[in-house]
Amino acid sequence: MADYFATIAWQRQDQPFIDKRYRRRHEWRFDGGAVVPGSSSPHSVRVPYSDAAAVDPEEAFVAALSSCHMLWFLDYAARAGWVVDDYLDEAVGVMAPDARGRMAMTRVTLRPRVRFGGERRPDAAEHARLHHAAHESCFIANSVTSEVLCEPALKD
Repeated sequence: MADYFATIAWQRQDQPFIDKRYRRRHEWRFDGGAVVPGSSSPHSVRVPYSDAAAVDPEEAFVAALSSCHMLWFLDYAARAGWVVDDYLDEAVGVMAPDARGRMAMTRVTLRPRVRFGGERRPDAAEHARLHHAAHESCFIANSVTSEVLCEPALKD
């Protein structure tokens, strides 16, 4: 078992607020020191209140699924003795009403394109098996139905 941490920080500064004309840009801070600019999606909140250059939660969700799948795929390929030269995934997530009528990421399609090197290369069936194993092992894909808790606290 392991714990993972992210700190999400936003400040109003001198922006109005109640009229909803405030910037949604914020920071994602990670324990290794990485800082990622975050924002609401321009699909949800128009620019300039959203920052199209920042990562929005929906994009991060798609990227997390894609990244997790890729890492497992590379691991399984290496274990099997296949040499992967490059891997590119142009993943797409679809936001739509779910079965309860609430907006949700209803589908994520991974589209990995893998180029193998070395003297021997897997056939289509082995390639598909590697992706299936990666999907079955991906922590993020296995977590999509995970419980989300909220433990709020007021600051003084």
